[in-house]
Amino acid sequence: MRFLLTSEQLAFARSLDAMLTAADTPSAVRAWGAGDAGPGRALWSRAAGAGIFALVAPEAYEGAGLHPVELALSCVELGRHAAPGPFVETVAAAALLTRLAELGEAGPAKRLLPPVVSGACVASVLFPGARPYALDADRADAVLVVADQADQAGQADQAGRPGPAGPELRLAPGHGPVQASADPARRLSRPLPGGELLAAGPAVADAVEHATVWARLAAAGQCIGLAQALLDRTVAYVKQRTQFGAPIGSFQAVKHRLADTLVAVEFARPLLFGAALSLAPGDVAAAKVSAGEAAYAAARAALQLHGAVGYTQELDLSLWLRKARPLRDAWGTPGECRALVLAG
Repeated sequence: MRFLLTSEQLAFARSLDAMLTAADTPSAVRAWGAGDAGPGRALWSRAAGAGIFALVAPEAYEGAGLHPVELALSCVELGRHAAPGPFVETVAAAALLTRLAELGEAGPAKRLLPPVVSGACVASVLFPGARPYALDADRADAVLVVADQADQAGQADQAGRPGPAGPELRLAPGHGPVQASADPARRLSRPLPGGELLAAGPAVADAVEHATVWARLAAAGQCIGLAQALLDRTVAYVKQRTQFGAPIGSFQAVKHRLADTLVAVEFARPLLFGAALSLAPGDVAAAKVSAGEAAYAAARAALQLHGAVGYTQELDLSLWLRKARPLRDAWGTPGECRALVLAG
């Protein structure tokens, strides 16, 4: 068994890095947070053109088949460049639709997966347990909302007939006002109730569980990329910032702090790709918690070692710093992921 990435996979990652570097991603992030979706949508189209969303869709729906390792690689690069937009949520939507099709509910996949793969449709999701806000619902072309049985208790249709058993998948008819977020580039709003019913019943519950595993894998990949970017920027800074006539990076305390951060990132990286190979919920949860903690540790180290300049919004460092904690807690907090690992 080969435990290293192939030359093709490494070349794919390098091509994404080059594409995101050329796209001036920091400008797109700032515009996205300020309300201008144009640069972010252009970046989204480039990512789709590179085949990122095709990695989560079967060939029958214009995808490239299911490639979790390549998806993890893609998400590392997206995190490393702090790309704006609901990438993880669109991965979750694609996995949800794919699973529903496998279970015999092919209608939503036929309708929505091809535009998701092509980049024409930006999707967001809201699953039970993650309420009340959906990420980037104001920028999404489709917001898929799953209501669990508790939400539907006592509901009936207009003719007075009882609602279907099991959770419902609906296409939200709109969204409420955008709420302030710790990360301005993560725009949160409540989907409006109701909307078109796409599917209902036990298949939806199965698909949600399946999609959550893919979303956690994607979020873990973004956390690894985020942590690596913060570490790289901090190492570069401590080499040029001097104090007492010497670069601060030459001080033992600084070296130890950065070494601890590097160990956290390199510990989490093999867990990510191991989880991509197995897609076992426990493995993915372990990767998510390790990657999230590495990102948070890298953010804290970056902020401390940059000193006061690290707080300034004008410095691009803030684009990564402000993502670390929300991304660590998205799609399962560290406590929730640790409980899954312990449950086996």
